[in-house]
Amino acid sequence: MTNLIKSKSAWGALFLSTLCLHLCALYFQYGMDLQPCVKCINQRAALYGISVASLMGYLGVNHFLMRITAIIGWLGFAVVGWIQSYQHVDTQLNPHPFFNSCEITPFFPQWLPLHEWLPLLFAAPGDCGTIDWQFMSFSMPQWMLGFFSLYSLVAAGVLVSMLIGKLNK
Repeated sequence: MTNLIKSKSAWGALFLSTLCLHLCALYFQYGMDLQPCVKCINQRAALYGISVASLMGYLGVNHFLMRITAIIGWLGFAVVGWIQSYQHVDTQLNPHPFFNSCEITPFFPQWLPLHEWLPLLFAAPGDCGTIDWQFMSFSMPQWMLGFFSLYSLVAAGVLVSMLIGKLNK
């Protein structure tokens, strides 16, 4: 796996996988008119974070510090996305008007209000508890929970492999 993380094609494949999910999200939003909720947007932002990390890894494939930063970013954003999708699934499966509901605005820092700057990508008019779409009996957040689980596991494996490889030298 150590050689794989030094491969531009591996980092490119990671970027392409996130790009496909971004395009799917935009198709659901604008092609099928499914309005994203706050948790959807938070998951989308985490996915953009993985995209940026994959580009860092691609551009810095020959530099240890860039690779390790990219892997840690990839893992961090994958875990954040997993948490958001897990909470979203919980909101859908266990609705409660007071204890298990959506926030009003997406989870962005005050100095980076993406939902105001880029509302076409980050506005959240939808309701977290609504299940508008299913495939093979799984809702969209359940699918995203699977994707973020996979991203997290692979990133953790890559990180451990890289650190073990560094320790063995």
